[in-house]
Amino acid sequence: MKRIRTVIMGAAGRDFHNFNVVYRDNEAYEVVAFTATQIPNIDDRRYPASLAGRLYPKGIPILAEADLEQIIRDQKVTEVVFSYSDVPYNYLMDRCSLVNAAGADFRVLSPASTMLKSTKPVIAICAIRTGAGKSQTTRRIAGMLRAAGLKVAAVRHPMPYGNLEKQRVQRYGTLRDLKKHDCTIEEIEEYEPHIVSGTIIYAGVDYGDILAQAQAEADVVLWDGGNNDTSFYKPDLLVVVADPLRVGNELLYYPGETNLRMADVVIINKVDSADLHAINQLRANIRRVNSRAVIIEAASPITVDHPEYITGKRVLVVEDGPTLTHGEMKFGAGIVAAGKYSAAAVVDPRPYTIGSITATYRKYPGIGTLLPAMGYGDKQVKDLETTINRTPCDAVIIGTPIDLTRLITINKPTVRVGYELQEIGKPDLMDVLKPFLRKKRQTRKRRVRK
Repeated sequence: MKRIRTVIMGAAGRDFHNFNVVYRDNEAYEVVAFTATQIPNIDDRRYPASLAGRLYPKGIPILAEADLEQIIRDQKVTEVVFSYSDVPYNYLMDRCSLVNAAGADFRVLSPASTMLKSTKPVIAICAIRTGAGKSQTTRRIAGMLRAAGLKVAAVRHPMPYGNLEKQRVQRYGTLRDLKKHDCTIEEIEEYEPHIVSGTIIYAGVDYGDILAQAQAEADVVLWDGGNNDTSFYKPDLLVVVADPLRVGNELLYYPGETNLRMADVVIINKVDSADLHAINQLRANIRRVNSRAVIIEAASPITVDHPEYITGKRVLVVEDGPTLTHGEMKFGAGIVAAGKYSAAAVVDPRPYTIGSITATYRKYPGIGTLLPAMGYGDKQVKDLETTINRTPCDAVIIGTPIDLTRLITINKPTVRVGYELQEIGKPDLMDVLKPFLRKKRQTRKRRVRK
């Protein structure tokens, strides 16, 4: 049988999962390459043979998506599988048109065909866009489950930007594990708050192996969905976070609308920052495609450790990187803090950037006067540090959810901004979790009787 020559388009995450679940041992297909985009410095390497399986004794090359058209022609590719997320529909169809014009079929796998089934209950937290508020929602749910006496393991959407073999399964129980696994700033932003709050977190490359370990030590598995992707695990409860500050995106981005249509619960976050018209329009858009979901309103109020460093001062605002880049947000928690505590001015860092930080602004010109906390590798972390220290300001507001001063030396006073999810009115998360918790208590009672 002639195998279908296939390319998987990705960004070091969903692409590897799709391969592992659908293609790794499937003799009907021959995956000739992955292509990489969105994340810097992840192409020009190989998916190793130890992960690729018996059909790929030499592994699989990871090439730049910019060369996709040439790859299709040179490798006589029949099918291209789109495997990354948080993209507008016009971009998705642009990729489809390029692939079709080059002579290949264009395919998007359904969530059902790539979800793994856990032996333990799964609550998945996804979103309609990057930066909508998944992280604080996951922390909130994890805290409620722990308070009910359940052991929780959170599994985070992959960010395997280093040695893929070493990153097959990563478990984080203490802050020391962040150094052990050589985490990027993006990874630390997601893992550190979980660790500090007492939740075990897993990530890596092979989400079958990850699930086997997570479900062995937890009563409940939380899927913490990054980059607004769909869940890798079949959920018993799917919570999707929507953003009224980007109303309309929930119907115009892939796979955000897919998440919205599948949701059991939709959280309209940031109701304290959005106007009433936007909130009502978002509610109408949700009901247009999903009439059965429970809708919860919530806010993410900020806290700061040193407001006196902001008031009347010229500040540099450092925000969560992915939220500003492919998330396309124009502001984050740092800007909210600057406004709330009456900063004299927000200093534009762009004249003072160097190296890879300068390149980030070229790729994402809409970032504006904010500084994204980019840190994909030691060189970029150093570029970030240099940019911060070159920027003339009185203080640095750190809007990213980690202690950035643990990773870099900043030559000015710093202000840390925190934010947690807070439901507004009823229904709330406890209302939707009660049946779930009741079922778990009944299961425990049956085990005790036995």
